[in-house]
Amino acid sequence: MTRLTASLLVLSLLAACSSGDGSNPITGGPEQDQTDTDTDDSGDDGTDGDPTGDDTDDGDGIDSDGSLPPGTPNPTPNDGIARSEPVGEGSGTATDVRYDSATDRFFVDGLAFDTANAYTRGEAVGSLGPFAVYENNTPLVDNFNGEPVGQFTHRAIYGVSTSGETEFAIVRTGAYAGYGFGGFVYERENGVDIPTSGQGSYAGDYAGLRDFDGRSGLEYVQADAAMQIDFEDFNDGGGVRAEIFNRRIFDLAGRDITADVVDGLNAEFDSNIGTLPVIQFTISPGVQTANGELLGEAYTVIGTPDGAETESEGQFYAVMSGEDAREITGIVVLEGPDRFEDVTYRETGGFIVYRDPADRP
Repeated sequence: MTRLTASLLVLSLLAACSSGDGSNPITGGPEQDQTDTDTDDSGDDGTDGDPTGDDTDDGDGIDSDGSLPPGTPNPTPNDGIARSEPVGEGSGTATDVRYDSATDRFFVDGLAFDTANAYTRGEAVGSLGPFAVYENNTPLVDNFNGEPVGQFTHRAIYGVSTSGETEFAIVRTGAYAGYGFGGFVYERENGVDIPTSGQGSYAGDYAGLRDFDGRSGLEYVQADAAMQIDFEDFNDGGGVRAEIFNRRIFDLAGRDITADVVDGLNAEFDSNIGTLPVIQFTISPGVQTANGELLGEAYTVIGTPDGAETESEGQFYAVMSGEDAREITGIVVLEGPDRFEDVTYRETGGFIVYRDPADRP
């Protein structure tokens, strides 16, 4: 059994998720915030991927001041990097993760009533695209009196690139009326060689979990992801943009409830959209590092009779990896109004995008 310590540091490669062999653990250093950075994002109508809206303010989906999350101190382009969710309200509380490749289970400490910390592959939903889904479904009893002890619903999503060089994990619970406890982590194993000329186009996948402030419950989200980079302007931080599109929402039984969510948005904003808004994030000067780390604002915009309005906002974090920066892995956290009155959703998603189409799963 592989044992790892740090805030939600997940294990080795899962054979069910990639061509890896389960021997490439994520490791991270002590918490250390980086220099604050500012962003200047242009909005979008959330339907076509073209920047046509106004700038948006910082979101508060993560308890963060715009700094990189805790993790590897003093990183360099030649080294691996691991970062985890900052500790806040319902955030960054998962710790001490261990993975048993023989049984395809992993164990997360720091979360109450999660079935002796053990998670197995999901039954109703075992994967979202190329990413694996895990759940705590083993019943427990009181060893003293034999009475059953009710457990809280937790879900975890784990993604690893086809090269095994980058990976992410997300754990959330839907057992609380406010945001449940959990966390996220993302990592690259080795360094990155960032081109200094030309432009790059990336494509890949996105999946995540939605929990709520104002009601209990969990939902899955799945989407496509795309990113474009102008490497000649990369050092100035103005040459990167991305979209997460074709978003679909599923309940824990795997039923597609996207139409219900869209109907709720139309009622909330008096709009007439037919699909979920596109998640946008634009990297502006100062929101990337020479080490290949990226961070900035994330948001969605929806059309209303009075013009475009922000539907959700938050933060994204990502890390580039490999020769010619051939893959990028990251996390997005957004908050916005839920379809139920006086409820806010928090969407925590992970993405992996590739420059070479042959690298995609």
